[in-house]
Amino acid sequence: MQRVLPFFLILMAACSGWIDSHPPPPPPPGTPSLHLIDNFSSPVYLTSPPADSQRLFVVERGGAIRVLHNDTVRTRPFLDLSGRVSTSGERGLLSVAFHPLYASNGQFYVYYTNLAGDIRIVRYTVSSDPDSADEATADTVLRLAHPGQSNHNGGQLQFGPDGMLWVGTGDGGGGGDPNGNGQNKHVLLGKLLHLDVNVATGYAIPADNPFNGDTSFAPEVWSYGLRNPWRFSFDRQNGDLYIADVGQGSWEEVDISPTAAQRGRAANFGWNIMEGKHCYPSAPCDSTHSVLPVVEYPHQLGACAITGGYVYRGNTFAVMRGNYFYADYCNGDVHSYAYPGGSGVFDWSGLLSPGPNISSFGQDAKGELYIMQLSGNVYRIAPRP
Repeated sequence: MQRVLPFFLILMAACSGWIDSHPPPPPPPGTPSLHLIDNFSSPVYLTSPPADSQRLFVVERGGAIRVLHNDTVRTRPFLDLSGRVSTSGERGLLSVAFHPLYASNGQFYVYYTNLAGDIRIVRYTVSSDPDSADEATADTVLRLAHPGQSNHNGGQLQFGPDGMLWVGTGDGGGGGDPNGNGQNKHVLLGKLLHLDVNVATGYAIPADNPFNGDTSFAPEVWSYGLRNPWRFSFDRQNGDLYIADVGQGSWEEVDISPTAAQRGRAANFGWNIMEGKHCYPSAPCDSTHSVLPVVEYPHQLGACAITGGYVYRGNTFAVMRGNYFYADYCNGDVHSYAYPGGSGVFDWSGLLSPGPNISSFGQDAKGELYIMQLSGNVYRIAPRP
């Protein structure tokens, strides 16, 4: 069931147009709203280093990472990989993650598709200039072939509550996962990977990985059965895992695995047996071993692809706290869900939708949230003046 927040019942006046043709009054001051920060070239991600409340880092799909200091964009990019990144289809520089000890070790990680279309995860170190990376420190952590298709690259990097690097990969592209990568236990596509990058170079396999030592499964895999987990995140308060997995042609989904359930350890999220809570491509199917989504929505009213966000843990809006925010790329609708025991999906579109092409959410060091459009605009969710 979908509901509109009672706190904003004033917006319901819009539904009475058949009685009163006057437009509804604007939301009251202090209401969550979008504050435009700046315009970028195809922004796809935003984040901050741990405890850095002064700076934001915006990832541009073409290969640059831009620094904002107190909302002012630095002229020179933090990192520029534009000559090494393919942007055809859904490819590009897709995200950045700062090491939890970034303040002392200066390490950060980027996820991009190279000129051949293959996935690369590369570690860099900041230079003596805190607003500039040292490109000479590049260390390729993971090379992952992605042949034949330019879509379903995944793209999210996150350091989890355990200090490990978590990686969301797509199924390799093509309608319906033609290569069966989502359920293939030996490939790294269509998976959530769990890597220990606290080593001199490359990565190690964490001891708690569910298939560590199991020759029937790739040891890097934490969860499988994913189609294109473009954005996933952890609740910064309790560590719960949220995965927004982009659907095929009918259903979009949010998979939630709480810390008490080991954040999806060894979970099969169903693709390509299931799309959302439904058999794919048609019933019947064996869903016995699939972990079904907590939230799903159909391809109706212009919806086509989910863009996952974050559980709001900032201090600006009490009414938003504890809600997981997500959007649809095509129609621009913005919704939230409070887990566990949420009383429904809440529609924030009237307040927080900038329109279509929502490429990502962002979260700063204080837990405040941002929304961006591939067409260029980056917004902070801030109180209405």
